[in-house]
Amino acid sequence: MANNDDFTKYITDMLSAYKMDNSTMTDAFKNSAELADRMSQVALEAAERANDVSAQWAKDTLSKMGDVSASKDAPADYTKAMSDFAAAQAEMSAEMMSAYAEIAKKVQMETVELLMSATQDMQANVSAAQPGAKKAAPRKRK
Repeated sequence: MANNDDFTKYITDMLSAYKMDNSTMTDAFKNSAELADRMSQVALEAAERANDVSAQWAKDTLSKMGDVSASKDAPADYTKAMSDFAAAQAEMSAEMMSAYAEIAKKVQMETVELLMSATQDMQANVSAAQPGAKKAAPRKRK
């Protein structure tokens, strides 16, 4: 039965039969890994900030629930407590949605910056490789 070492040797032997510069592939892989790392950091930071907003929203909501759940002397007091809670929730909802929008805006801007930077790097690599590619290209016969 074949083991992993046999498969690795087979692939290595197969790829070594082709005459190519592996440093370009290695560089491309490293660049892709770096971009993925930076994109992951942006996503994780956004998730952390969104979690903080959610936790704060829950904490504020629960603190205001104490007023609603406390015993009251008159039925009208329950109505007022619910009305005050609903008004506070509406205001808090607007604030929290604004906080989520700020997080999304920051993620969008950072993502665009990362992609623009990656595009510029790719363009620079293509420009640098172009003279060598023209030399290596087969010439047309007349």
